[in-house]
Amino acid sequence: MMQNTTHLLMIQPVNFGFNTETAVNNTFQRKLGGNVQQKALQEFYEFVELLRKNKVHVTVVEDSQHPATPDAIFPNNWISFHADGRIFLYPMFAVSRRLERKDAVLDIVKQRFSVSGIVDLTGSERDDLFLEGTGSMVLDRENKIAYACLSPRTNEQLLQEFCKLVAYSPVSFRATDSTGVDIYHTNVMMCIADTYAVVCLESIADETEKKNLVSSLRLTNKEIIEISIQQLHHFAGNMLQVMDEDGALLLVMSTQAYQSLTASQIEILQKHNRIIHSSLHTIETAGGGSARCMMAEIFLRKK
Repeated sequence: MMQNTTHLLMIQPVNFGFNTETAVNNTFQRKLGGNVQQKALQEFYEFVELLRKNKVHVTVVEDSQHPATPDAIFPNNWISFHADGRIFLYPMFAVSRRLERKDAVLDIVKQRFSVSGIVDLTGSERDDLFLEGTGSMVLDRENKIAYACLSPRTNEQLLQEFCKLVAYSPVSFRATDSTGVDIYHTNVMMCIADTYAVVCLESIADETEKKNLVSSLRLTNKEIIEISIQQLHHFAGNMLQVMDEDGALLLVMSTQAYQSLTASQIEILQKHNRIIHSSLHTIETAGGGSARCMMAEIFLRKK
C-alpha cells in the first residue's frame, strides 16, 4: 500500500464563509470583512492550478447552492477513498457540515473511479459521537496506523471501530493549542509522509502519550521534523505529501505555513521531496482550515 496518491478530489466553493457552528471548537477561525466567497474562490482556483501545473490530477466538483454548506471546501472530513475500492462516510460534529455529504459528489467519483462499496459511519451522529475523516485521523497507509488527537470531533470508540474495519492500529493522544484548548483536528498538528513526519510534540502535555507517538514514528522509520505551537497556528502541520503523474513526490502546503518554517526545516523537507505552496489567507482565516483540509486523496482505481 502506498502512502501517496496522484489523484485528489477538491470541492469548488459557492457559499464559503465563517461558520459560527464550527467556531465553537475551532480556535483558528476569524471573521473577515469583504466578499469572502469571491476571495476564497480565487484562492481555490490558484491552488488547483498550482497542483495541475505540477502534474497532480485534481477532480474538481462545484458545490451546489442548496443546501448552503460554508465549509464544503474541506471535503476530507466527511469522505475518504481507499485502495480496496471502499468509500468511507464520516459523522460530523456540526449539523451544517453533515449537509456536505451530497450525492452529486459521489456520482462524479463513481463515474471516474471503481467503487467496491460504501462504509457509512454517520449513524453515530445520533449519539453525538464524531470522527471527521482524515482531519480526525492522520493515516500512515503503508504501516496501517491511524494517528488521532482526541477532541469533541474525534471519538476514541469510533477511532477503534474505523481501525477494525480497515485493519489499522490506533495511536491516540490529547493535544492542545497555545490557549490550552483541544486541537480540533489531528491534521492541524501532524503530517505523515513516506519517510518522515511533521509533528508538533509541544502540543501533547502527557509525557507517556508523547513517548508512545514518538516510538510509533521511530518504529516505522519516520524522520521526525518538529514544529512549534506557533508554527502550528500558521498551519505548518496542515500539509499533505502527494505524487505527480511521473511518480515524483511533492509536499503541499499554504504560503503562510511555508513562510512560518525555518530555513533548516525547509532544507530537511526538501531532502525528501519538492515543496509547493499557495496563498490561502481567506480560506485559512474564515474557514480555520488550510491546504491539507482542501484535498481528499483518491486511492480508488481509475476506470
